[in-house]
Amino acid sequence: MSRSADGRVPGAPSEAARPLLLQGQEYLFRSPPKCLDFQEQVHRLGMVDEGDGNPQPCVLVLARAADMEMNELSIALAERGIRMARIDADRCVDLPLTVYTDQPLVELDRWLLRPLLVWRRHFELSAVPVEPGTLAGAYAVDQWASVANWLSSRSDWAHVNPSRFSTHLDRLTQLSDASTFGLRVPRTAVTTRPGRTRPGGGACIVKTAGRHLLEPRPGVQHGLFPRPLETSRASDAPEPAPVIVQEYVPSETELRVFVVGEQCLAYQVDKLDPAQLWVDPDAVRVTPTTVPASLSDKLLALARHWRVQVAAFDLLVTGGDHVFLEINVNCDWRWFEHRAGDNSVSTAVHDWVALRFKELLGAGRAR
Repeated sequence: MSRSADGRVPGAPSEAARPLLLQGQEYLFRSPPKCLDFQEQVHRLGMVDEGDGNPQPCVLVLARAADMEMNELSIALAERGIRMARIDADRCVDLPLTVYTDQPLVELDRWLLRPLLVWRRHFELSAVPVEPGTLAGAYAVDQWASVANWLSSRSDWAHVNPSRFSTHLDRLTQLSDASTFGLRVPRTAVTTRPGRTRPGGGACIVKTAGRHLLEPRPGVQHGLFPRPLETSRASDAPEPAPVIVQEYVPSETELRVFVVGEQCLAYQVDKLDPAQLWVDPDAVRVTPTTVPASLSDKLLALARHWRVQVAAFDLLVTGGDHVFLEINVNCDWRWFEHRAGDNSVSTAVHDWVALRFKELLGAGRAR
């Protein structure tokens, strides 16, 4: 295929003509569908007692193979004698699965399981390994969408983050709710014309209204990260879809606050620009810190309102005040722990899941 002098394919859109958030985004992550789950591997190898034939109580996770937080949880629960099973989006095609509708049982491969607690995170339909644009691919994705949504909301077992927001709590709802609960939020507009939109009248940041990662092909993720709205380069050309434009709020630092049950565990995050967390992570400094009681009360109240038990809040610290940016329900914590040199969030999550499982198990036996 021939290319022009600037390296572009003839007829391809120029950089300036591409959607704003696709310009200059170099982040690319390949997510291999290789099973790294400890419990799944030892069960497949027949290294554990399969029990007495009765349904085995378990924690059921809907995730993807590269979800290292869930791989780590599998080990932590095994150490506590708790069975964990999983359905991964990137390994779900041809999965031997039967879900019973008249009783809370799942037959997964050769195991009969009774989920007590179900956690859906990173079960993205774009990760289902089918040929895009084909009838068979559309069929498989549609079926999995319906079944995964049902599993994530079924009333005869308990859930982590059991709400309609369990897969995606949109940022616009987040901002309005956070303001209602007394948190400061940036001035925000939603527009297909970012070149003519300036909330607050000064410098602005452009963000995706959807997800931070796009997966046009299974296993290949592209970043859509916040970027400054450059006045000199912004045109009046419409975007193909609405984006979020927010006023730029100068800050001394940022906070990532993990809510686990009724705990708030925080890290101070020092970086030079909004996207540095992904494009240059080695330059980001992460330090454990404490959360003022006045802030933790508001964050915990919001978490209860959204019915989430494990999530991460991102906030700016400016002039002694805290500015809410967003909450990430499918939050990952191992990277922050690694940079900070601790494991407080992992410990809290493992303890919370194990305690919740045992409460549910005890309640079932008491009936």
